[in-house]
Amino acid sequence: MVCGAVQRLWAAAGEWGRVTASRPARFRFAHLGEGACLAFPPGAIFGERCITIDDDTLVGVGVSISAGFVPGQELGPDPIVEIGRRCSIGRGAHIVGHRSVRIGDDVFIAPYSYITDQNHTFDDPSTPIGVQRPVNNPVTIGDGCWLGAGAIVLPGTRLGRNVVVAGGAVVRGTFPDHCVVAGVPARIVRRYRPGHGWQPMPTEREETP
Repeated sequence: MVCGAVQRLWAAAGEWGRVTASRPARFRFAHLGEGACLAFPPGAIFGERCITIDDDTLVGVGVSISAGFVPGQELGPDPIVEIGRRCSIGRGAHIVGHRSVRIGDDVFIAPYSYITDQNHTFDDPSTPIGVQRPVNNPVTIGDGCWLGAGAIVLPGTRLGRNVVVAGGAVVRGTFPDHCVVAGVPARIVRRYRPGHGWQPMPTEREETP
């Protein structure tokens, strides 16, 4: 009896706690499109006035999306975190924006991935790294990309269209359309060539004459 009651209450909380375009919580965001949904319970979500989530995007349970360091921080009038249409963001993923994180349409982000446009510097060896001034570098993830579970996208990353990021990869840099990146640090392991299909990239050993 008690277990059943708890399960019913939790199901009701999931239903009434979710954020959609038809509920008042949408007004916290710069934009929350029709059909978009943030599942309950959420992770840490703040800086909503600088976050846009477009139509039919699903944000899973425990996902954290933040703009700025702390709730209530003044960040200016422009969006900082922009998420496109028909995206899916898996359980426990983190998207942390301070300058600009742009995620295109039809992007699938698997659980526990991490995307950020900011990192600490370590220029001064006499000062703890955690208190050195951080540096921001915009992140762009193109339309149709797929990020595998546990992928990490670091500041300055620019992914083209339909890029596959392997699970657990640590990505930094610019990658073209239609490629597969994997590893730590991530590198291109396959590319699509019109008329030839998906072709493996040679390894460093194979490239050595």
